[in-house]
Amino acid sequence: MHGRIRGREVSGGKEILMRILGINCMNHDAAMAVVDYSSGIGEVLWAAHAERYSKVKNDHYLNWAIVNEANTFGPFNKVVYYEKPFLKKTRQLYATQWADAFSYTEMPQWHLDHFNIQIDEYVKHHDSHAAAGYFTSPFKEATILTVDAIGEWDTVSISTAEKVWIERKETIKYPHSIGILYSAFTHRCGLKPAEEEYILMGMAAYGEPKYKQDIYNDFVNRSPFKLKQNLHRGLSDWHPEADPMDLAASIQAVTEECLADLWKKASRYGSKNLVYAGGVALNCAANKVLANLGLFDNIWIIPNPGDAGSSLGCIAASEKSFIKWKSPFLGHNIEGEYPVDAIIKELKENKMVGVANGKAEFGPRALGNRSLLADPRGEEIKDLVNGIKKRQKFRPFAPAILEEDVNDYFDLPSGVKNTPYMQYTAAYTHGKDCPAILHYDGTSRVQTVSKSDNEGFYELLKAWKKETGCPILLNTSLNIKGMPMVNDTKDGKDWTAKYGVKVL
Repeated sequence: MHGRIRGREVSGGKEILMRILGINCMNHDAAMAVVDYSSGIGEVLWAAHAERYSKVKNDHYLNWAIVNEANTFGPFNKVVYYEKPFLKKTRQLYATQWADAFSYTEMPQWHLDHFNIQIDEYVKHHDSHAAAGYFTSPFKEATILTVDAIGEWDTVSISTAEKVWIERKETIKYPHSIGILYSAFTHRCGLKPAEEEYILMGMAAYGEPKYKQDIYNDFVNRSPFKLKQNLHRGLSDWHPEADPMDLAASIQAVTEECLADLWKKASRYGSKNLVYAGGVALNCAANKVLANLGLFDNIWIIPNPGDAGSSLGCIAASEKSFIKWKSPFLGHNIEGEYPVDAIIKELKENKMVGVANGKAEFGPRALGNRSLLADPRGEEIKDLVNGIKKRQKFRPFAPAILEEDVNDYFDLPSGVKNTPYMQYTAAYTHGKDCPAILHYDGTSRVQTVSKSDNEGFYELLKAWKKETGCPILLNTSLNIKGMPMVNDTKDGKDWTAKYGVKVL
C-alpha cells in the first residue's frame, strides 16, 4: 500500500523516488519537465523544448526523441498537464472556432496516447504560469501578475501568495487580452504571430508612436483594460499606409501603458515582491519601463515565463510546493569541460564562434551553453552575425558581461541588481565602442554573468577581459532565423559544416 507524505512516497516504511512529469503541448511551444520531490523540496532533474529535438521551430507537438529523453528520468509517479482542455473548448465554442472545439484530435490525451503517456491531473493555464513563477522564486510571500495572450479563458490574473498558498484576486478574460492585441500587430506588420513578437519589440525603436491614440480610439479602453473588438483574427489592413516601424512603436507604447496600469493595480495588494509571469513578461523593453516605476523592491521573472515554462509550473501547482531553482540549464547535456581557451583562440582569429556545451537552456534565450559568441567591438560584426543567422540587419545582439562590471557599462532599471536571463533592456553608458550590441535607441538587452550563474561562461568572460580589456561578448542563440537552437553534438557538427562557423 502506497501513501504520500509531504511530497515523499513510502512503501512499507521504505522511501522511494517521487518523480513527476509535467507537460505542455498542442500550443506554440511544447515542452516537458521532470521534478523529483523525494527530499520534500522539488528538484528539477530535466526540462526541455520539443522543438530542439524535432528541429521544428516552436513545435506544437511532442516527438519520440524528447519523450525518450524524458523517460530516462522515470518512472513517474504522476503526469500533470498545464491546462484544462474541456474548459478551453468552451472558449473555442464562444469564439466560433468550431473545428478546434469539436475535434477529438485537439485533446491532449489523444496526442499523448501516441507515446503511451497517461495524464493524471490537469491544472488551469494561469495557475500553471503563477506557480512556475512563484514556486521557483526566492520569495515566501509575493504578488503574482500573469499576462499572456490566452489560457483557457484567462488573459490577465493577479494573485497573492504566502508560504505555499496562492489565492487569485483578479482576472481579465477573453477576448480582452494584451497578448492578443500585441500579436495582432505582430501579424499586421508582416511577422508571424505567437512567434515573432520579439522582432516587433525590436522594430519599435526605429519608429514613432504616431498611431498610439488611434489604437486607443479603435481598439482599447485603458482603465480598466478592455478591447473594443475581438482581435484574435487580426487587424486586417488597419492603416494600410503606415510604416511598420511606426506601428511597432505605437503598439509598444500602448502595451507599456496598459501593463503599467496592471503593475500599479498589483502593487495595491501590499507586497514589495512581484512575480511576473506569462509570455508578455518576455517583453524586455517593457520590463525596463515597468521596473523603473519603482513599485516593487524585488522582481522575479522565471527565465521561461511563457507556455513552455508551464510544463514546470503545472507540477508546482499540483504539489503546492517550492522548487529549488538553481539555473535554467536543464536540457540535453553535452558533456565536457567548458572550452575557454579554444573559444578565445577562435574569437581572436575569426571574431565569431559557436558554443554547444553542458546542459541546454530551458527558455527562449541562449545564456552561454548554446550560444553564438562574437567580439562586439568591430563595426562589421553585427552585419556579419546577422548574415550568418539570416536575420534582418536592423536587429542588434545581446551583450554578456561579468556581473561585477555591469554598472560601469550599463544603467540598469530601478531596483534591478543583475539580469542573468536577459529580461531587461538597459542604456549603454560607454560610448559606441561595442556597436554590435547597441540598439538604435542606445539600449541593450543585457545578460549579467556570475560564477554561480554559469561557471564556464563566467571564466570565459574573465579570460576575455584579461586578454582584450573588454568585459563584454556578443551573445546570441546558436540558430538561424526560423530554426530552433542547436541541441546536441550532431547539431553542432552540422552547423559548422553548413555555415562555416566552428562550434566547440
